[in-house]
Amino acid sequence: MSADGLPETFDVIVHPAAELRGELRAQPSKNYTTRYLLAAALADGESQVVGVATSEDAGAMLRCLGDWGAGVELVGGDAVIRGFGAGPRAGVTLNPGNAGAVARFLMGVAALTTGTSFVTDYPDSLGRRPQGDLLEALSRLGARVQSRDGMFPLAISGPVRGGVVEVSAERSSQYASALMFLGPLLPDGLELRLTGDIKSHAPLRQTLDTLAAFGVRASASDDLSRISIPGGQAFRAGRVLVPGDYPGSAAILAAAATRPGEVRLSNLREHDLQGEREAVAVLREMGADLTREGDTVVVRGGRPLRAVMRDGDGFTDAVQALTAAAALAHGTTTWENVYTLRLKECDRISDTRRELQRLGLTVTETQDSLTVTGTPSLAGGVTADGHGDHRMIMLLTVLGLSAQAPIRITGAHHIRKSYPMFFRHLESLGARFEYPEATRA
Repeated sequence: MSADGLPETFDVIVHPAAELRGELRAQPSKNYTTRYLLAAALADGESQVVGVATSEDAGAMLRCLGDWGAGVELVGGDAVIRGFGAGPRAGVTLNPGNAGAVARFLMGVAALTTGTSFVTDYPDSLGRRPQGDLLEALSRLGARVQSRDGMFPLAISGPVRGGVVEVSAERSSQYASALMFLGPLLPDGLELRLTGDIKSHAPLRQTLDTLAAFGVRASASDDLSRISIPGGQAFRAGRVLVPGDYPGSAAILAAAATRPGEVRLSNLREHDLQGEREAVAVLREMGADLTREGDTVVVRGGRPLRAVMRDGDGFTDAVQALTAAAALAHGTTTWENVYTLRLKECDRISDTRRELQRLGLTVTETQDSLTVTGTPSLAGGVTADGHGDHRMIMLLTVLGLSAQAPIRITGAHHIRKSYPMFFRHLESLGARFEYPEATRA
C-alpha cells in the first residue's frame, strides 16, 4: 500500500455522484515545488521549502538531488535541503522516472558536472519525449552530450562558460527554464535567445520568480524572447512557501461545477503566476457559479454550462480538466494552439479524442486543436484507458462523476505523478470510487 492507502497499481471505478459538497485545501504546486527544490540544492547552506508537493515528480526531484549530493530531509510537510551549490557530484546516473520537467531542469544543471548520465524506467513515455532542442543548446555552449536521437538515455558533461545561446521554445518552455537554472552559476552568465513561437509563458515567469526568491538577478523582455542572467552569481539559501496548485485544482473545480452542491477550495492565490489559474475564468465564461473569498474559490455546482472557444496555450495543464466540463456543456468547445499537448505523458489531443469517442462524444482534432461537442447525458458503463497520464485520469474521473453508469479507468495509480490525494479529496466531497487491482500497469 502507498501513503494514500491504495494499492501500488490500481484501476478506479468512478460511480455517478448525486452532489459534491465540502471544503478542501488545494495541494501544493507541483511546478513550484520542483523549482524551489532545485534552487535550494543549487544554494550553499540550508534551505526550507515549506509545504512541498507529495507527487511523484517532487519525489523524483528529491531523489535525484540526493544522488547529486544534496542533503534531503522531510520534516512534516516541509523539505530541508542542504545544497551542493555549483558543485553537484560528477559521474552520477540520475533516474527522474516519468517526470519530464524534472529531467529537463536537471539536464541543464548537468553542464556543471562531468559524466552525468540520465536513464528512465518509463521508456515508452519519458523515453519518447524530445530533448534535442535542449541538448543542442548545451552543445553550442560547449557541453559534451550523448543521446539516442535526442532522447533518453543520454549523458552530459561540462564545463561550460556561458555566453549567448539560442534555444527553441516551440516544443516546450522547459528547455529555457533548464538553462535559466544553469546560467547564474556560469562564469559568463547567459544571454538566452528564445526562438520560434514561445509556448507556455507562465512557467517561464515561474522560473524567473524562483530565481528571484533565491537571490538571483535576471531580466527579461516583455515577450520573454530575451532573457539575461549575469554570471558569477550564487543561489542564496533561505525559506520559501509553496503556493497551491492550480493545474490539479482545475479538475476539482470542474468536478464541482458539473455536479450539484457547493465546494470551497482554499489555498489558491488570486494573483499567481501559474497560467492554469485561468481555469477559474474559463469555467465562469462557461456559466459556472464561481466566486472568490480571498484565497478561497467557492463553486456552487449544477448550473447549465455552455461551450467556449479559447486559445489554450496559456493553461495547457488545465485543458483536459476543462475538456471534461466542455463534454458536459451545451454546444461545441474548441481549444486552439495546444500542439504541445501532444508531447506530454501521452498524446493529449489524439488520445483524448479516442477516449471521449469511446464514451459516445463527438470529438475532432487538428494538429494543434481539440474540439468537443457536449452532451447533457453521458451514458457511461465503459472502460476507459488512462494512458498512464495523470491529466487524462482527472478528465475521465470528472466525466465519470456525471455519467449515468460507472466508468472504469485503467492505470489510475498514475494520478500520483502530480496529485496523489486526488481520489481521496473527491471522496471527502461525497464521490464514491472502487479500486480494483490494475488490469495493466
